[in-house]
Amino acid sequence: MGDANVVARLGSMKALLGIVAGAGASYGIYKLVFGRAGDAGVNRKKSAKSVTIQPGSLMAKVSGFKVVSKSDNLDPADTESSDILSKSAASLEPRHLSMLLSLLQSSPNPEERRKVLITLGNAAAFTVNQDLLREFGGLPIIAGFLSDPSPEIRVQTLNALNNLSMNIRNQEQLKIYVPSVMQMIEMSPVNSDLQLAALRLLTNLSVTDNHQHLMKNSITLLLSLLIVSNEVLQIQVLKVLVNISSNPDLMDDIVQAQAPAALILLFDGCTSTSVLLRLLFFVGNLHAWRPSAQVAEALRRRQDSLYCVLLDSSSQLHSKLPLLLSHPDEEVKTQVARLLT
Repeated sequence: MGDANVVARLGSMKALLGIVAGAGASYGIYKLVFGRAGDAGVNRKKSAKSVTIQPGSLMAKVSGFKVVSKSDNLDPADTESSDILSKSAASLEPRHLSMLLSLLQSSPNPEERRKVLITLGNAAAFTVNQDLLREFGGLPIIAGFLSDPSPEIRVQTLNALNNLSMNIRNQEQLKIYVPSVMQMIEMSPVNSDLQLAALRLLTNLSVTDNHQHLMKNSITLLLSLLIVSNEVLQIQVLKVLVNISSNPDLMDDIVQAQAPAALILLFDGCTSTSVLLRLLFFVGNLHAWRPSAQVAEALRRRQDSLYCVLLDSSSQLHSKLPLLLSHPDEEVKTQVARLLT
């Protein structure tokens, strides 16, 4: 299932718009993983469809200028309009961003709101616009659409917030939405564009240790998702887990988290190299933690804890790792050797 992505570009008298949509069947992650027994910029596929801008269209409203139709006669008064329409998302002026935010709030048309979010998301890939959108009060306006009934609008909202979150000052405002994003991951169809977009946002928010603690109660959710998801989603889950596990202050919470026993099955030569490497990085971070004898004994009483599954002397991982020394990938072998020493 591909990402739901669109590139919006202001061009000379034309707007380039495209969409790839995906859908999936919804079911509960926890039920899938545990029911039988009793888891940081932007990778986008770009597509474009050329259409002539019409009066009353989104681009016409945003530009604030008259749109020239084919039947109109060009005159010097239209030069300014042509200059605006020839600009890329990186060259949008502050007033255009303000107009976009106003249109996002006022438009009753879901498709128009989706296009506005796409345009804002593209503009937010540039630092100057990240600052402007924050100063215009745009972050809570955009985040307000996390609860929109349309999955497509929620995806584009997450994409816009993801680009905005590359700005550290923006992260201070966006951190309050972490619980909502986590809930979206849990409730959305597995391997959906919604889950992928949400995890990309969490990856950015977990790059520094400023907001990692907001995700510590969702370790079990991430580990569960790691078992049932496809390779693309597994990589994104592991990016978040590697980021969080790099924080020593959170290690107690991480090792106590409930972990699916099937997690051990991923440490296998058949697992994608990209996934396996990140798993080994994650375990490497866990190995850096040294519990006291008292803490270790308490953790052993919880057989479904991450500690027992991956770290304890009884863990099957100890028999799995030596087998990976014959893996064809040199970096995998290097990481395994480090764990065994």
